[in-house]
Amino acid sequence: MAAAGAALSAVLGTMVLTFPASAHTQPPYHVRQVISGKSLHHWYTRAGSRTKHREPLTQPDDITAPSTDGNRDSTVVEFTPNGRVIRQWDIRGKCDGLTADPYTGRVIATVNEDLHSSLYSIDPRSGRLTHYLYSRPLPHHGGTDAITFYRGMMLISASAPGTTGAAAPNPAYPAVYAVTLNHARHKAFVRPLFFDESAATAANGPHVTKTVRLRLTDPDSSEVVPPVAPRFAGDFMLTSQGDLEQIYVHGAGTRAQHLSVLILSRSVDDTAWATAWHGAFYATDHDADHVDAISGTFSPGTALVAVTPCNANSAPATCPGPGFPANYLGQLNTYTGQIARVRLRGASLEPQGLIFAAR
Repeated sequence: MAAAGAALSAVLGTMVLTFPASAHTQPPYHVRQVISGKSLHHWYTRAGSRTKHREPLTQPDDITAPSTDGNRDSTVVEFTPNGRVIRQWDIRGKCDGLTADPYTGRVIATVNEDLHSSLYSIDPRSGRLTHYLYSRPLPHHGGTDAITFYRGMMLISASAPGTTGAAAPNPAYPAVYAVTLNHARHKAFVRPLFFDESAATAANGPHVTKTVRLRLTDPDSSEVVPPVAPRFAGDFMLTSQGDLEQIYVHGAGTRAQHLSVLILSRSVDDTAWATAWHGAFYATDHDADHVDAISGTFSPGTALVAVTPCNANSAPATCPGPGFPANYLGQLNTYTGQIARVRLRGASLEPQGLIFAAR
């Protein structure tokens, strides 16, 4: 939620909306479109021109609850669960990470996940937009992406490690940063939570229960596992999208911090857990330029994922293709790491960002 209330926020990248039963017996969920980028627009100045140009919003990416033509902005859109737009903000850079601070109601957005990253704070009540620069060059030589608030800490994934400098994985590269904002100086200070080659316990696979060494090359989305989840309840979770792995961190930020690694059967972007029987999952469809609501009866603790086969490190250059289909909605078994396609009816959906809103 962007703030207390029923509004949702998403990032639209120019759209950056930046706006369990067996899967075989699961009844089909219903998908309906709630908002389209074609119905929204923003103004920008083209390269080499002083004239303002009007453009629809495209390519929705991350979503949270409360360019070739010279356009360097992303647009954050606040809307209700039924798709009524409340307001929007333009921010400079490609926005990929978006979440809301549950303590203040402010929306935090990261821009430029590959390099030259910074972040923005948006106060939905006052409409104030504040830009923060990182206090020093990021030591993983990449950018920043997903943001998650966990027990009072702002945790941000260290995306695209080794964009400059040594290639990933690298034992000196942080995978996640704990970030503190200095409001007076508009600076963001970072410290590592864990590293691309930290030790972890294998949660499945041939080395289950044994200590293994991570080799992360693509830290991406993150989430807090809700208390109703059948496994890893209360943990902080990071998805390494290209590596087909999820890292679950128990006691994050404490001396008792412990990492577990779950090997996935498919590459995924966002993960969301149903926290109630009634509610809806909201998904961004990046290529179709809209946001969809997925309704049905959900068993609390059910984990749905935006499956992204073409984002696996092993994906072919031409994708989708044989063995690597377009994005689809899946259900994750957090014990085995297996992902089963979810049956849907209604609007077509190729999800990327994903969130659950109870009602």
